[in-house]
Amino acid sequence: MRLSTSALLLASLATAQDLTYRDSSKRGLVFVPSKKGHVADNQIWVEAGSDLSWYYNYEPTPSATYSNRTQEEFEFVPMLWSAATTNFADTVRNLISGGRNITHVMGFNEPDGESSTGGSGMSPDSAAASWISQIEPLRKLGIKAGAPAVTGSQRGLEWLVNFFSACQDAGTNCTADFFPTHWYGDFGGLASHMGQISAAYPNKTMWITEYAMSNADLEPTQEFFNMSADYFDRLDSVERYSYFGSFRSDVSNVGPNAAMLDNKGRLTDIGSWYLGQAATGNVPKGAASRLTGSGGAVMAALVVAGFLMI
Repeated sequence: MRLSTSALLLASLATAQDLTYRDSSKRGLVFVPSKKGHVADNQIWVEAGSDLSWYYNYEPTPSATYSNRTQEEFEFVPMLWSAATTNFADTVRNLISGGRNITHVMGFNEPDGESSTGGSGMSPDSAAASWISQIEPLRKLGIKAGAPAVTGSQRGLEWLVNFFSACQDAGTNCTADFFPTHWYGDFGGLASHMGQISAAYPNKTMWITEYAMSNADLEPTQEFFNMSADYFDRLDSVERYSYFGSFRSDVSNVGPNAAMLDNKGRLTDIGSWYLGQAATGNVPKGAASRLTGSGGAVMAALVVAGFLMI
């Protein structure tokens, strides 16, 4: 599906003032567990009034934090992080046998990226072999599969082309039902990147599974959030989206202003808007470290920095 010029224009006109904080079944959570001592932060995303209906945690199994939530309340989407995981299909089958309704899975986190910036660092050939053994059997069960979530760069798009070619060379047509998409730049770049994906893979939906305007001033960061959320909600080609910012501003590796919690664990304006609620006026402060660039997930970097408890 190509992104229409009219939709882009409507999004470009959106502002924090005219955005309605309506419910959206598309919104989900990139779950980043809080540091020891702030575990209560993890429950903010599922408290009364939250608009979030699904989550992923970069792992094949659900987070114990949300074990009290039913699948209908908070859908879990397993991820095959890299080819190093050889029992992914069995793990998902066991979840289903145990009563969990798994409808979607995602494959490979930024395989074109380096481990220092959160990438799984895989060759297209090794990714193809892993997909054929771990993802294709699940698709035969009716589970929809997300393509490898490459970095928001030309390198990532080229990696995807090589991945699908490697599958064909191996005698298999690796089928992606949707395309997880990452972006850490401005709105214009995001819309352009989405357009490239739509042009390369027409009639496929997208999940924007990591996105934020990193390391920017507060006002443009908020403007980006409002414009992008409004854009995603308007587009039929965007099936789901999950903002990267479920942590405190003083430990954010994408800049303090992108965080959904301030340094005291209170919802920032962006955090509250994302849950479908009104602005809080809580200003994010402080940042432990920063990453720059249009792509590059920060999960591994957060682990190295001691941000996450895994």
